Amino acid sequence: MATVLKEPSRTFNEYLIIPGYSGADAIPENVSLKTPVVRFQKGEEPEISMNIPLTSAVMQAVSDNNMAVALAKEGGISFIFGSQSIESQAAMVKKAKSHKAGFVPSDSNLRPDQTLQDVIDLKAEKGHSTVSITEDGTSDGKLVGIVTSRDYRVSRMDVDTPISEFMTPFDKLIYGKDGITLSEANDIIWDNKVNQLPVIDDNQRLKAFVFRKDYDSHKENPNELLDAGKRYVVGAGINTRDFKERVPALVDAGVDIMTIDSSEGYSEWQAITLKWIRDTYGNKVKVGAGNVVDADGFNFLAECGADFIKVGIGGGSICITREQKGIGRGQASSIIEVAQARDEYFKKTGTYIPICSDGGIVYDYHITLALAMGADFVMLGRYFARFDESPSAKLMVNGNYVKEYWGEGSARARNWQRYDLGGDGKMKFEEGVDSYVPYAGTLHDNVLRSLNKVKSTMCNCGVLTIPDLHKNAKLTLVSAVSIVEGGAHDVIPKEISTTGNK
Repeated sequence: MATVLKEPSRTFNEYLIIPGYSGADAIPENVSLKTPVVRFQKGEEPEISMNIPLTSAVMQAVSDNNMAVALAKEGGISFIFGSQSIESQAAMVKKAKSHKAGFVPSDSNLRPDQTLQDVIDLKAEKGHSTVSITEDGTSDGKLVGIVTSRDYRVSRMDVDTPISEFMTPFDKLIYGKDGITLSEANDIIWDNKVNQLPVIDDNQRLKAFVFRKDYDSHKENPNELLDAGKRYVVGAGINTRDFKERVPALVDAGVDIMTIDSSEGYSEWQAITLKWIRDTYGNKVKVGAGNVVDADGFNFLAECGADFIKVGIGGGSICITREQKGIGRGQASSIIEVAQARDEYFKKTGTYIPICSDGGIVYDYHITLALAMGADFVMLGRYFARFDESPSAKLMVNGNYVKEYWGEGSARARNWQRYDLGGDGKMKFEEGVDSYVPYAGTLHDNVLRSLNKVKSTMCNCGVLTIPDLHKNAKLTLVSAVSIVEGGAHDVIPKEISTTGNK
């Protein structure tokens, strides 16, 4: 007969963390959220670590080049979605890798023969007060001048006035040459008391702008995750069908790490994919695998050479795999068992393989629970889909701003490769839904708030690092009654301000 596990399938909501002794040094400012991303040997340092334990999911509605840059600024990694053409995904990776911190490509560009009205219209569309004037009106054309709000007065000028008559011409501009460092660019800005510095190449073609206002924001990102060349660390998703073509293209584009994007990773398809990558690139190319929910799945992928292993099946907010197929496991139970297998594998082999909790996180404290249960980092979809930096559309629905969010197994995404079991290449049925999530603003503000909660809870446990949280956290199951007790109860709440934090 079938093997039936005695322990129920548990979710994060069924657990709480019991506080430990907090010393005087247990303050949020002393907490380090640095965590390994790829396998490493005992006594060695991993080749890739993150400064925060957050990655964004391999999803069309979540992870593109903009999300990759935004999350790397905070210290995490975005895995750019793979359910697109190889060329398109590689271009996103290349764009994110070429985005130099503080160097902003110009997206407000006009020709000198255009008019003041064009400047007004472009400013209304883009919201930017600085417009680059290039010979052909492109972002990388030959720079002939710039226009800022100081160059014109709408009330005193004809809107048909050619830009060439009021722009600041090139010969009066302060500029930097391509190859300049951000520190050197900022020195020029401050020394010359200008608000922006165009950066050009030897042919006077515009490469980027450095803005005075970005100086402070750059200083606000001390955790930014950079490679050896001071470029942002960028991830990407791959599948088990076209990996022989997709992986080389992503490597050429400069990707730092990849993950096999699959709803179920305990399969020969992942073994074949990992073997080809190891045979072709050795250990130079870093790739995670998954998803699994038990020790058997972890040990299988560990022996196949996965650099990290994703844990979780069916727990995502837009995932209906459990409903459609009856497979999966509660996320808490999955993490606890796989973390134990990870620790046993480390003791036996001396190789530590990080695990990623993928799915099932609804509240910020679930992140802390996942880490306490043994996860090295988490992967989030719904969480990041709510922010300005996600690629989905922002809409007004029933008087509230929302962002579109759809699963990779939905009819909209039709990412059949993620659910591939061999055979013909098409979706047989849906395993995800198309939905909305409440719009939440900027990634930076929300991530800062979420991680402050994680740090605060760690201090309550008397720990200052994620490895110490693994060792020292104490967890307790909660009853249905105590779950009710944990929220506001037996009071009449006042009306929450629509402008306040909810």
